[in-house]
Amino acid sequence: MAKKKIVFDVEAREGIRRGVKKLADAVKITLGPTGRVVVLEKSFGAPTITKDGVTVAKEIELEDPNENMGAQMVKEVASKTSSVAGDGTTTATIYAEAIFEEGLRNVTAGANAMDLKRGIDKAVTAIVAELDKNSKPVETSQEIAQVGTCAANQDAEIGKMISEAMDKVGKDGVITVEEGKSLDTEVELVEGMQFDKGYISPHFVTKVETMEADLEKPMILILEKKLSAIKDLVSLLEKTAQAGRPLLIISEDIEGEALATLVVNKLRGTLQCCAVKAPGFGDRRKEMLRDIAVLTGGKAVMEDMGISLENIEMTDLGSAKRVRIDKDNTTIIEGGGATKDIQGRIQQIRSEIENTTSDYDREKLEERLAKLSGGVAQINVGAATEVEMKEKKVQAIPGPRHFDPDRDGWWDGYRYEIDPDYPDLAKRVAEHRHTVNRKP
Repeated sequence: MAKKKIVFDVEAREGIRRGVKKLADAVKITLGPTGRVVVLEKSFGAPTITKDGVTVAKEIELEDPNENMGAQMVKEVASKTSSVAGDGTTTATIYAEAIFEEGLRNVTAGANAMDLKRGIDKAVTAIVAELDKNSKPVETSQEIAQVGTCAANQDAEIGKMISEAMDKVGKDGVITVEEGKSLDTEVELVEGMQFDKGYISPHFVTKVETMEADLEKPMILILEKKLSAIKDLVSLLEKTAQAGRPLLIISEDIEGEALATLVVNKLRGTLQCCAVKAPGFGDRRKEMLRDIAVLTGGKAVMEDMGISLENIEMTDLGSAKRVRIDKDNTTIIEGGGATKDIQGRIQQIRSEIENTTSDYDREKLEERLAKLSGGVAQINVGAATEVEMKEKKVQAIPGPRHFDPDRDGWWDGYRYEIDPDYPDLAKRVAEHRHTVNRKP
């Protein structure tokens, strides 16, 4: 077991203070539109150039254990601010250092630490209430572009792209940021519901030049289990062929006799069909299959619900205006589900988002919500070099990452602008007996 060094009083406080100051000094130079960039060395590959406070903070590890503890505490402040608001990490770091320095000065002078803590909490409550009072919703495309430009380190091009993406996907949408393949930054709207599973066999392709399977007005069979025996499918295949409609099968997997039968029927022209694997894993897969069932107006065949493949009728299949499948993705366009059922499913997912405490679960639920409402946009960031690409990608990420569809504005990161005049702020804080220093 490694030996532990125990320190007390001034020695302990000073070590932590030095660590807090070192991290804050490295981060604070990135503050504001005139902030400096920071170059971060990597163990391999090109260095990273950034003006993002949390990116700088995450790279800092100090040699002295006491100092490193202080740095890690402030690093948590920056990380939490980034995950909740998407921006403002440098400002949060500066506030954390200032509060720690002043608190330490008062504790050293003999103040009661718990009284200081209670006073800080009261001041924070008063300031947050006043900021909320002086804020206004960001609603127009121009306002979104302005806030986006600010979040992207004054890059007006990225701010405009974020505004365009939000216009396209609406309040329930999700925006992703990817590395583009050209010098230009572009916004791409994903039409319909898309999930990251492509066709199981290239024999299902209908457009050889693009290697895509394009199904017009298909019937959609949604299965939870793996499909290998053909006997369960024969009756359904015959009914689908008689109806003259293409068939799309979404299941955990299709193999052996079942896959061979589908491929042979496709090649002979007896039945236009395609098979894809179900998206997700475990319980999340079940929920995504239910999403697809609601969107297409069909039933998800699941054994734990007492629904078996043998008892499936044509009325249990979903439908869509069009389904486009390539080797990596499946896109369902204009599903045949009832609007009332789709809206009910959307409300259910929103309730789950409100109740979850996991950031990962919230992110996945937001993705499902966006796919169900058909609002997914992708910003493809273009640049001349890999270093520039990474910098611009980081600039584009803070804004579109977080949103709350039940609030009056757009995304959380873009919900409010703060009015520049704070006539009551000093007064409100003074009521709680705290000093406010105003800069001229």
